[in-house]
Amino acid sequence: MTKNKSSKTKKGEDKFDELTQKFFETPKAIFKFLTGDSAQVILGLLCIAFSVYLILAFISFFFTGAVDQSVIDHMTEKDAANMDHEFANHAGPIGARLAFFFMNDCFGIPAFFIPLFLLMLGFKLVRAYDVRIWKWFISFSILMYWFSVALAYFFTPLFSESFILPGGAHGIFVSKWLSSQIGVPGLIITLITVAALYLIYLSNETINYIRKLLNPTEWIKKIPLTVKVAEWDAQKKEEKPENEPEALEEPKPEPKPAVKVPEVEPKPEPKPEVKPAPEEPKDESFVQLSNPKKTVSDAKDPDFKVAAATTSEVLDVIQSQPYDPTKDLENYKPPYIDLLKDYGKQKVTVDMEEQNANKEKIIRVLHNFGVEISSINATVGPTITLYEITPAEGVRISKIKNLEDDIALSLAALGIRIIAPIPGKGTIGIEVPNKNAQIVPMRDIIASRKFQESKMELPIAFGKTITNEVFMTDLAKAPHMLVAGATGMGKSVGLNAIVTSLLYKKHPAELKFVIIDPKKVEFSVYAPIEKHFLAKLPDAEEAIITDVNKVVQTLKSLCQEMDDRYKLLQKAGSRNIKEYNERFINRRLNPDHGHRYLPYIVVIIDEFGDLIMTAGREVELPICRLAQLARAIGIHCIIATQRPTTNIITGTIKANFPARVAFRVSDMMNSKVILDRSGAQQLIGRGDMLYLQSSEPVRVQCAFVDTPEVEAINNYIAKQQGYLEAFELPEVMEDVEVSSGGGGSRGDVNMNDLDSMFREAATLVVTYQQGSTSLIQRKFSIGYNRAGRLMDQLERAGVVGAANGSKAREVLIGTEQELEALFQSMNI
Repeated sequence: MTKNKSSKTKKGEDKFDELTQKFFETPKAIFKFLTGDSAQVILGLLCIAFSVYLILAFISFFFTGAVDQSVIDHMTEKDAANMDHEFANHAGPIGARLAFFFMNDCFGIPAFFIPLFLLMLGFKLVRAYDVRIWKWFISFSILMYWFSVALAYFFTPLFSESFILPGGAHGIFVSKWLSSQIGVPGLIITLITVAALYLIYLSNETINYIRKLLNPTEWIKKIPLTVKVAEWDAQKKEEKPENEPEALEEPKPEPKPAVKVPEVEPKPEPKPEVKPAPEEPKDESFVQLSNPKKTVSDAKDPDFKVAAATTSEVLDVIQSQPYDPTKDLENYKPPYIDLLKDYGKQKVTVDMEEQNANKEKIIRVLHNFGVEISSINATVGPTITLYEITPAEGVRISKIKNLEDDIALSLAALGIRIIAPIPGKGTIGIEVPNKNAQIVPMRDIIASRKFQESKMELPIAFGKTITNEVFMTDLAKAPHMLVAGATGMGKSVGLNAIVTSLLYKKHPAELKFVIIDPKKVEFSVYAPIEKHFLAKLPDAEEAIITDVNKVVQTLKSLCQEMDDRYKLLQKAGSRNIKEYNERFINRRLNPDHGHRYLPYIVVIIDEFGDLIMTAGREVELPICRLAQLARAIGIHCIIATQRPTTNIITGTIKANFPARVAFRVSDMMNSKVILDRSGAQQLIGRGDMLYLQSSEPVRVQCAFVDTPEVEAINNYIAKQQGYLEAFELPEVMEDVEVSSGGGGSRGDVNMNDLDSMFREAATLVVTYQQGSTSLIQRKFSIGYNRAGRLMDQLERAGVVGAANGSKAREVLIGTEQELEALFQSMNI
């Protein structure tokens, strides 16, 4: 019996525990359901359905409101619950009452913004569209209140006999109150001011329109100044009264016409008579800008000075209009933000337990080694936390720095870095990796205000610092960048982040890329934008350079482009590309003298170590030359390697690449090569990097941009109108040696010892009508020296003309018959 009682008691206790557990778990389950996706979708669908119902009720109100209003006005509180009343509104009694309440008792016609907002809220909850619901709420609220007051004041008198109140009772009350307080002019000024502030809130472009509106000279200049001379003469003479012969008989001094007229023998002037203006053909009635069709007698006419002055004004207006380098692709639109993946709001969460535990461990380790500190503070970043400690008086910094390994052992961290001291602060920093690192999406960086409002020439957004600030740098001021990191540490993602930043900020007319990819697969994703952003050698099949031989030619071609640009700057009297382009845009440089708009050129070289191993000094010399001289003319180099050793990154390269980006490397020696100090070997990988341009490196978590995102951006750009061809680099004409005849340079070619492929090369050039060394090299798969030697022999034979800079040579023979006659004369 006792056992049975005890078993029953246990069963009762178990049931009680189950009921208690269910009682406490039920609110959690309800809260979990309400915060889950299912509840949001259900609530979103309800919002969409209710908004459609309200729109139907509001629209029906315009046609049935008069009938329903009489029913609603005579209803009492008891009748409100009675459903026997017949309403004409298609949304039923409830719809009729809602429409009457919102349309007449509240905001009038602007009440339509209420269901529109509910519709946007429903789309947001269902996640059909990614909208900023607070921005829509603020916009709809401002528009509803503004239109309610404006419609009530301006249109209520027009609807005095109608049941519709355009601005509703709210608009009538507010407009009357404002007009009684500040008067009708004050009400109108208030409406205009609120509208202007709202437009500024929507877009910063409104500020430019306001400035133009307040500055009449800007839009007066745009008034067409070309006038019809005949019509002006006729109008001027009609204005002269007929009863003023004395005024006509007075001699008038001959005005100086603005247009230049030829000198002729003087003729006796006839007596001036008032005659109607002669009819002129329509095509000749307008003032011509370059060759005015005016005779000497017209030039002596006093009225001719107006037409001449008008011509000069038109010339001034045209010359004052700046040149637009983006005019060729004026419809080009930069990539939009939704092409980048949305990882949600990446808010840095502070784990206070982890933070406090790390603080205690740091204090304990330092105390065990006899180091006392006065304070310790923590700054949490995306991947690491910076602990700033203030040592007590008399403590040497070197003593704390030597405890780096002991602190890492105590914290059981992947790798810590000690900054002793932190520049600009009287503290020592200890960087400790977070247990739960967070991604820094490229979308958040591009959408940040700092990037959108940046005025840099070549803005590069790398990611976020420890303090969660967007980190950016200007490649134009860098001016060259060295990137290094072990395999899988984020180097390729960092290069993609650099290119993505520039693609989002620059127009194809302003920027060109030269991409060298020895791995052949890393940057092939940028091939679709060849006709927009890429530069290549003439007749090159692909813009992404993967062949080592082509790499050497491309670098020499860039050196030739650099020399050509410096010549243009010398002729223009400019010191750098920015001054030169400003003068060209302001039409202070004549294109007939060889001047042209110069886009920036960014050279990206991946796997630099492999190029040094295969090509050696042939690659290093032009890179060093570009690094030393190309800054002023807008050519900037970015070289990347996964082996930053001294035989690859030489002292000459390091001296000319002041900007360094270091991802995690294998050992301290590699870190010292890339940064001139240790620290890169202690990074945690996955985009954790150090950027060095000044005295101290900055730790940054590089933004993550995945390959599908890069493909989406490039495909979006490729679908838009591009140039006919990629930007062509100049064709370098090197000095070549001949196989016999004593050797020599170009011009000393022995025509008695022609190349065995001379006949085929001549036929190819005449067929294609293009005298290009690269064409011969590509078609016959021969080296550049032999192709250059063939081109020299063709020049001596009269097949092609002399070298024409970066352009292809002129082909002097037009048909194959003429070529055959040349072969017979040469006995070949």
